[in-house]
Amino acid sequence: MEYYLFLAITLAITIGSQAYLNSTTKKCEKILSKKGLRGEMVARRILDHNDLKNVSIEANNGYLSDHYDPRKKVVRLSSAIYADQTIASVSVAAHECGHAIQDKEGYLFLRIRSMIIPLVNLASKAGYIAILIGIFAGITKFLWLGIICEVLIMLFQLITLPVEFNASSRGLKQLLNLGLVENDEIKYCKKMLTAAALTYVASVATSAIEIARLVLMARRRD
Repeated sequence: MEYYLFLAITLAITIGSQAYLNSTTKKCEKILSKKGLRGEMVARRILDHNDLKNVSIEANNGYLSDHYDPRKKVVRLSSAIYADQTIASVSVAAHECGHAIQDKEGYLFLRIRSMIIPLVNLASKAGYIAILIGIFAGITKFLWLGIICEVLIMLFQLITLPVEFNASSRGLKQLLNLGLVENDEIKYCKKMLTAAALTYVASVATSAIEIARLVLMARRRD
């Protein structure tokens, strides 16, 4: 019964946070920016202002697939964010540029996150296999190994939180300081970026619940 409760809570958090993000994004996609700037234009102005002319901007396939690639020094914006002149576009573009500024300044949490990505990728694959073996083969040691991997993944997610919140803060400041949005529009930009940030908070919460569920399972088998 407890397992089903854990699962229900996890699904509620995941679905709820994603639904809120999708709902907020769709609303902000309908609000045209008064400055009439496309996401790509906003990104270019922020990057150039921060002496990041070496960082390129590319249109990227997918919905909400926007990200900054610190290895190739590229801000990749989904097609709608790249081309549209909406609050959603300028907000997301500014956020991704916030990551580029973090990279330039050597922001500590971004550096730590970048360094441990290979380890986390390995833990993600190994942990999944270990948990399956532990559950279906009844080998508790493998289950504990999977739990350790899940803890590593959650630590990565925790490190990601300050990276994302800081990038949003930097992006919002750039929007205001460079006059890329009107003062009365910034509240909508904050709402858009807060909704996106909550998905990362939800990921940490669901990971913690999953770890608790697995620990309870392992202890009962010991």
